Order: sequence, then structure tokens, then C-alpha cells
Amino acid sequence: MNRFLRNLTPDQQMSLLFVGVFGTLALATLAGFLLSLRERDDDGNGHDTEWWQRLKAYREAVRRSWLMMGVFWVGWASGPVGALWLFGFGSLLTLREFISLTPTHRSDHKALVLSFFGILPAQYVLLGTGHYGLFTVFIPVYAFLALPAASCFGNEPQRFLERNAKLQWGVMVCVYGLSHVPALLTLDFPGYHGRSAFLAFFLVAVVQTSVLAQHVASRYLKQPPTLPLISQSFNWRSWAVGLAAGGAVGVLLAGVTPFKPGQALAMAWVACAAGSLGHLVMKAIKRDRGVPHWGGANKGVTGASGLLDRVDALCFAAPVFFQSVRWYFGA
Repeated sequence: MNRFLRNLTPDQQMSLLFVGVFGTLALATLAGFLLSLRERDDDGNGHDTEWWQRLKAYREAVRRSWLMMGVFWVGWASGPVGALWLFGFGSLLTLREFISLTPTHRSDHKALVLSFFGILPAQYVLLGTGHYGLFTVFIPVYAFLALPAASCFGNEPQRFLERNAKLQWGVMVCVYGLSHVPALLTLDFPGYHGRSAFLAFFLVAVVQTSVLAQHVASRYLKQPPTLPLISQSFNWRSWAVGLAAGGAVGVLLAGVTPFKPGQALAMAWVACAAGSLGHLVMKAIKRDRGVPHWGGANKGVTGASGLLDRVDALCFAAPVFFQSVRWYFGA
């Protein structure tokens, strides 16, 4: 299978993936629609039965997969420059959602302006101009120090540390993390020229599979949650199932990457572990802000239809995966 995929041209590989991925999603969507046609019932108290709750969670996961795969294909079709604009706009939206969930003080205005109109575009400009060394340290070093300095000019010391930590977290996750997805398109390996888009596809596919498999496993294994105050769906057995599923997809996709099957498995596990734990961290932040359930899109900008809720695992997995690939291959 891997030899067959490697012998195809990049356009043939992309066409095959297009048919396979969107064909699978179409079948999954059709299955969810057919299941939803059955007569709806409740538990007698006006609440959906467990079966209907699982169906709703399944359909939401399928919709999330459509979005993630759609973003990848748009980024690939638009090329490196188009991908920079696409993910730059995505960072803007996710940072806005994060800030809306972590209210700031009027004195933080200068730091907010610096974040949205200084740090965010600068990060993508550094990536677009090929300054990879500065790109990887700009936010963790320079922005980390610049944001509290800008907040000082608001002349408000009350809860200074807490306010700046929130903003630094938002910039780190929404800008630094997400910017590493288009960064994968810029990597170039000997014998792999013009195929770097498959690295982004690999990352999205294994992380999304891992998160989905972990969610489904937690429903059916019926294991008690390991961290009940943070996540009802996280336990070590379902987490292991998610890693196994993501690793299996990674091995299947090894033929369109520079990885051998063993390398693909290791890289998939690295990405899936970072993504699933990142998803858990973002759940903890939501619980801290008093939002245990996202609910419908009409319940705020950070509702279940919010972009940040759908890419949080990717924001953590992307920089870890990018740096792991660069370190291993010396790119």
C-alpha cells in the first residue's frame, strides 16, 4: 500500500485522498441522517435518552470533521500564501473567542491592541518570509515579555499577573499554536518536493481521528472518568484507544509522507498525545471560566459552533508535530 502511494504523483495522491476522505465523511453523514429519522423519544423527564445523546455527539463529531478537512483542502488549494491568510484569519477568530471567555480590564487595552494588530500579523509575516528561527521563539520569548510591559502603561496593578497570564495563554494557543499548521506547508525534504501539504493532512487526520475515537470509546467502554471535574469523557483506557486509532491512521498515510511506517506511527502518537492533552487543558480552562457545557451557537461566541472549540487539539498538536518533524529530519 505504501509503495503504491509513493509511486503516485502528488496530484494523483491528492485526488485519491480527496475521494477517500470526503467519501467516508459523506457516508458517515448519511448514516447519521438515516439514524435520526427514527421516532424521537425521551427518558420521561423531557430529556433525550442516552441513545439520542450519543447520536447528537456523533453528528457533531462528523460536522467537526467536515470543517477540519474542509480547512485543509482550502489551505492546500490556495497554496502557501493563501494558507497563511486562511490560518491568520483563523487565529484572529480563535483569539477573539478566547478573550471573550476571559474578560479583560480597561487598562489592558494597549496589550490587546498589541496582540491583535502587532503580534498576530508579525507571527505570520515571519513565517511567510522564511524566518523560521525567529518564528519559533517570537511569541514564547518576545511577545511573552512585551505583553505585560504594554499592560504596565494601563497604570493598573490590580490582578496584574492574572490578567496578563490570560492574554499570554490566548496568544500562545490561538496564534502560536495555530500558525504551525501552515508552517508545515513550508517544509521541504529531499525527494519530497511539492508534497509538504500532505504533512498538514497527516496532522489533521491523526489528531481528529484520535479525538473522535477517544470520545466514542468513552461512551461505550463506560469507564469512570479519570478527571471528573474537568472532563467526563477522559479516562486512560479511552485515551489509549484514541492513540491507537490515530496511530493506525498514521501508518495508513505513511505512503504520502516522508515517513516510513514505524516513523509515521511514532509521529502520529506524538501529535495525538499533544492534541488530546491540549484538548483536556482547554476543557479545564472552560471549567475555570464557568462554562461546563458549550450548548448551542446562540449561547455566545464561544458556543459549540465556535472555531476554538473545534481546533483546540490542533493548536497544541501543531507546534509539537512541526518541531518533531524538523528535529528528526533536520529540515
